[in-house]
Amino acid sequence: MSKKHILFTGFMLFSLFFGAGNLIFPPFLGLESGTNFAPAIAGFLITGVLLPFMAVMAIALSDNGLLSMGSRVHKVFGIVFAIIIYMSIGAFYGIPRASNVAYELGFKQIVQVDGNFPLLVFSILFFALTYYISLNPKKIVDRIGQFLTPILLLVLGVLVVQAFIKFDNISFAPKEDYASAPFVNGFLEGYFTMDAVAALAFGIVVINALRDKGSKSKSELVKGTFGAGIIASIGLATVYFSLGWIGKVIPKEQALGNGAEVLTEAARMLFPSGGGLLFGVIVMLACLTTCVGLINACSRFFNEIYPKISYQAYVAIFVLFALLVSNLGLNAILALAIPLLVFIYPISIVLIILSLFQHVAGGGKMMYRLSICITSIFALYEVLTSTGYSPDRVTEWLKIIPFFEYGLGWALPAFVAALTGYIIDKFSQKGNK
Repeated sequence: MSKKHILFTGFMLFSLFFGAGNLIFPPFLGLESGTNFAPAIAGFLITGVLLPFMAVMAIALSDNGLLSMGSRVHKVFGIVFAIIIYMSIGAFYGIPRASNVAYELGFKQIVQVDGNFPLLVFSILFFALTYYISLNPKKIVDRIGQFLTPILLLVLGVLVVQAFIKFDNISFAPKEDYASAPFVNGFLEGYFTMDAVAALAFGIVVINALRDKGSKSKSELVKGTFGAGIIASIGLATVYFSLGWIGKVIPKEQALGNGAEVLTEAARMLFPSGGGLLFGVIVMLACLTTCVGLINACSRFFNEIYPKISYQAYVAIFVLFALLVSNLGLNAILALAIPLLVFIYPISIVLIILSLFQHVAGGGKMMYRLSICITSIFALYEVLTSTGYSPDRVTEWLKIIPFFEYGLGWALPAFVAALTGYIIDKFSQKGNK
């Protein structure tokens, strides 16, 4: 495996992660955090960069990717959870969401349109291009790593450089929660990018890309994945910091309600004659690369578990399904997906950490089963609250748990359960000797 191939694979991984959600979170963080920007962006980088990197490495170290990670709990759980992951971040949510964001924040910044028909036309063209790029998996690295990523970085670079030159570094007071807990709130912003979950799907894309370029042994794949992951992480950290800095220093001429408005306004200020075009191109490129990665990952996964249907057929199925879901509109997609996402995210984080821990200090099934069981209980509670049902008595009990008010009440109980399971596994191993 040459350094060139690892470099382009790293570029590809960067583009797969860098979707529209990643584009709009950091600027708003910079806007809201003000003088507390440093601790806020530090928290964001932990969950927005470090955790996805850990997830990709966990996939590389596992013999059969996400399936083997989940099977450490139980074989049935491994299959079911993997299917839920791929469907939720793929056809049910990630792909149609990216298409809708490309339309709302990209295309509509360039062309003023209204109604449902323009969305249908745009999504047909968008998914036709996505289908073409995704059709040959062996050319994914060439098409994304060598072409789309440099274009995306170039357009972003133009915006960022102009911001550094023209915007004065004026500090404003932090708003709301960023005044009292900037690190925690930055941490949560990165948490809600959902990149750690997406990494469980993108990990296999990296592995397959390295295999297609000649890597055969596990050590070569792990080494190549580590190199690609470092390259992608450096790129993400640099871009996230730069976009966050734009939000921090943008002149506060008017109220801005989200990261998309921050970037749109920044593009307008820095490029009065073509700001909308510049921002629109950035968004559509970011969404396109994410869609290609998700379709590739989902198609490869389902082709492996049910090979009677070809990879190309799965690509067509996911493209057509995502095309239909996309035309429901962004609000409907978000409303349908949120309960599913708040369930899978905590479980995914625990699986990632335990998988990496196992390669360092060992561990058995009880460690996985106890921690995943406890985490699942908290995740089910979050699903209930996300659908509008709030069990008051249960909420009162759970409030005593650290970080519960931040939506992280599962973290400490999962750690205690994993530690208990680890000790039980160790005693069981001694008893069997």
